[in-house]
Amino acid sequence: MNYYLVDYENVKTQGLNGVNKLSEEDTVCIFYSENADSLTFGLHRRLNESKANIIYQRIEVGHKNALDFQLSSYLGYIIHENINNPCDYYIVTQDKGYESLINYWKKRKINVNLVINVAKQNEQSMQNELEKQVAQLLKDKADAPVVAKMIQNYKTKQGLHTALMKTFSSKDGKKASDIYAAIKPLIADKKGV
Repeated sequence: MNYYLVDYENVKTQGLNGVNKLSEEDTVCIFYSENADSLTFGLHRRLNESKANIIYQRIEVGHKNALDFQLSSYLGYIIHENINNPCDYYIVTQDKGYESLINYWKKRKINVNLVINVAKQNEQSMQNELEKQVAQLLKDKADAPVVAKMIQNYKTKQGLHTALMKTFSSKDGKKASDIYAAIKPLIADKKGV
């Protein structure tokens, strides 16, 4: 049994990559706030396809690290509730502040891990996977690492398009436009048109 505690303010839709591949023995708890409370249609579809138990936790904001404290408290609660059951716990975030919490539980022989999505990927493995996907779509495979990094760094389609135009500049903008058209399936969850 796996528990995934998702810091949605931090990872947004990318943190739920792989949710549709989880089993009915998995539980995903999405911690969100008024600062991050919307889903794309793509993510909504993946959540509906998932066999996992999905829990939504709307957290109270107003104080620094409010979500972090509530997620940490919930982790302690579910560890206590499952003390006699073998479970793995995953905090889905890019916030390194959770490392002290993970170390606390590891010293007590509780398996808590920090990942950036429910597919249990760390940043490097996610970058490698994205590079492979981009390389399959591009004519010039050598551009894949740069384009993959841009996809990860830009939150909106417009921001990504602008970065591509600057990086792959030409008089007619054809190369940047071709790259953008090729990677559209990979950026469907980003904001913008």
